[in-house]
Amino acid sequence: MTLAYLNGSFLPLAEARVSAMDRGFLFGDGVYEVIPVYSRRPFRLDEHLARLQRSLDGIRLANPHTADEWKSLIGRIVAEADSDDQSVYLQVTRGPMERRNHAFPQTVVPTVFMNAEPLVTPPPELCAAGVAAVSAADFRWLRCDLKSISLLANCLLRQLAVDAGCAETVLLRDGFLSEGAASNIFAVKDGVLLAPEKNHLMLPGITYDVVLELAAAHGLPCQVRDVPEAEVRGADELWLTSSTKEVLPIVALDGRPVGSGRPGPVFAKMFDWYQHYKREVMRRG
Repeated sequence: MTLAYLNGSFLPLAEARVSAMDRGFLFGDGVYEVIPVYSRRPFRLDEHLARLQRSLDGIRLANPHTADEWKSLIGRIVAEADSDDQSVYLQVTRGPMERRNHAFPQTVVPTVFMNAEPLVTPPPELCAAGVAAVSAADFRWLRCDLKSISLLANCLLRQLAVDAGCAETVLLRDGFLSEGAASNIFAVKDGVLLAPEKNHLMLPGITYDVVLELAAAHGLPCQVRDVPEAEVRGADELWLTSSTKEVLPIVALDGRPVGSGRPGPVFAKMFDWYQHYKREVMRRG
């Protein structure tokens, strides 16, 4: 049985139901988080909960739980799941309303949903071979820093990659790199790691932060700044990062090889650093 949490109750996922008048269902009025879990230990949980709070603040929705309450609820979901490695999804919407109205209801109780699925990280052979990507104009809204459940634009952009038999769509806005349809994107040129600066046009990824922390800790030169499209297309290496994909090399973009067309030496270092860091974090609990 797959266990879910919905509005104060733990129940089988197949029995979880929300109102047809829920603002999340009608308007996409809500936010979410995806938390990787290794050996039943949530990874960077404090950082995920802090990002959840920023997203809730950004849509003017009060957090329905304290950090300790979230940790307790997540702990129950993690303990009940079948897999040791999991991907915990949690979502908070503004809740059900009496009638359809764009304005915020005056009195409404948020809808809180959570479940866990097995976490499947990229297998070693995929990390060794790398993946292909396509590029597209970033036509999403101007608050991509909020982890909103309104993901239609991301779905359309990600489908471009699926249609092309690729793993991801690299997004470009006004001539500069923003991120991927469901990931952050890094470039490497002449041994220097290039990362778009956090702003309202990209999601502040938890794995993005880990990569920059590891680069600083190991002395890898890094520039956090606007990355022009020409530098993306002329990069020696491109990576995508996310909570479920971790760090994965992009070896082809729009049918053309990135660098040598194989995962590069800087990626190899970062991959090892990331795996070591992950093991250390899990060991310390």
